Amino acid sequence: MFENEVVFSIARHAAWAPGVTSSEQWGAWAREPWLLTVGEEPKVAAMPALLRRRAGLLGRMALEVAYGCLGQEADVPTVFCSRHGEVARALDLLGELARGEPLSPTSFGLAVHNASAGLFSIARADRANHVALAAGPATLEHAVIEACGLLADGAPMVLLVACDAPLPDLVSHFEDCDEQPFAFAWAMVPAGEHPVRLSWRAQASPANTPSLSGARMPGALDVLRFQLGSEASLVRQAADRSWTWSRHA
Repeated sequence: MFENEVVFSIARHAAWAPGVTSSEQWGAWAREPWLLTVGEEPKVAAMPALLRRRAGLLGRMALEVAYGCLGQEADVPTVFCSRHGEVARALDLLGELARGEPLSPTSFGLAVHNASAGLFSIARADRANHVALAAGPATLEHAVIEACGLLADGAPMVLLVACDAPLPDLVSHFEDCDEQPFAFAWAMVPAGEHPVRLSWRAQASPANTPSLSGARMPGALDVLRFQLGSEASLVRQAADRSWTWSRHA
């Protein structure tokens, strides 16, 4: 392993977006990506209805792929990552504060960044460690580094869940890419067969420097396209760093 590099393998994976749910559909999307739009929501049938009803679109997508990827395995540490998180719920709470209305403890609890991870652990009565993080346009890369740190500490497997959705109209002018609804999960294990490498280097660049990969595609979604495709490498420019993804047969 070189400096500024992590290596891992993906034992299993799952992905979900409105209208794109099967492996065949995801394969077609990876070959010729199209804009994913808000529509149906996942059923999350594996979760008890009492908890499932609390989750919005973002949470349901994250939970659907988490269950789909992990199955019945327990005691697996998880890393949930989302650049924006439950921003729609947070804006609703801020509006209530501005109007002097009382806040719902339940709404607040579901607006925090680890809400989906919390629901997942409660529903499964699973006490494994979970982390929730956001790191701007390089959110997925930092989540992978966190997961690889857990693997290096001895975890035999780490579940990584990435999800995002378009911003609400009130703040949509802050979008710097074509935000789309999606979620995917990787069951990450120590590097073995078909390892994936993520390396990076600091690279000062103007704020408007374009990505070297998908033009306006969200970073995590671009990496998913790479993972599902056949390209040998992917280079992304994000957060003043050049991130290089590569895979080896």
